[in-house]
Amino acid sequence: MRHGEVENPEGILYGRLDGYHLSDLGRQMADRVAEHLEGRDITHVVASPLERAQETAAPVAKAHGLDVTADERLIEAGNVFQGKTFGVGDGALRRPENWRHLRNPFRPSWGEPYIDQVVRMRAALESAKDAARGHEAVCVSHQLPIWTLRGYVERRRLWHDPRRRQCTLASLTSFTFLGDTIVAVGYSEPARDLVPPHLRAGAGRAKKGQSKGFGA
Repeated sequence: MRHGEVENPEGILYGRLDGYHLSDLGRQMADRVAEHLEGRDITHVVASPLERAQETAAPVAKAHGLDVTADERLIEAGNVFQGKTFGVGDGALRRPENWRHLRNPFRPSWGEPYIDQVVRMRAALESAKDAARGHEAVCVSHQLPIWTLRGYVERRRLWHDPRRRQCTLASLTSFTFLGDTIVAVGYSEPARDLVPPHLRAGAGRAKKGQSKGFGA
């Protein structure tokens, strides 16, 4: 599960920074997904240690009488632009000081390599699968790591157009195991009607101040 909307009035790329919590709308999204999952056989809930992920996981865990555990491997992707505004149309691509970080979109050169994200996210997924073996687990993480893991499992190239990620706020990307083998990948948006249209999967361009291309 991707976390819900975050309170971020300055529109910065908050990345792994502390202090960024769910907005009121984000909490509604988390509650909506908890309602959607109420009848599921969930026995394990784990989340990135960042506040927005922990707060998103809390309603799901509460609905199933569970505690939320933290797993550092589910954290947001590292990014050199953390703490700055870096969105479509804000002029960031025209600043010479940023060019060296944009030289290789295939790695990517501005942050944590895609393959490193795959390694840690796959390990977190395996741990959750083992903890809930025979049942279901919910892992709350962040857009880019989730999408990168899905791309790897579906045997797609890891570099991609960030505007085409199918991983909107409070969405569910599901991995079904048969034994220890992933046999299916699913995607759903239980809180779609709460997500602003420009932030929905496939919306294309992000509004100014929304750092959609680099995670979140």
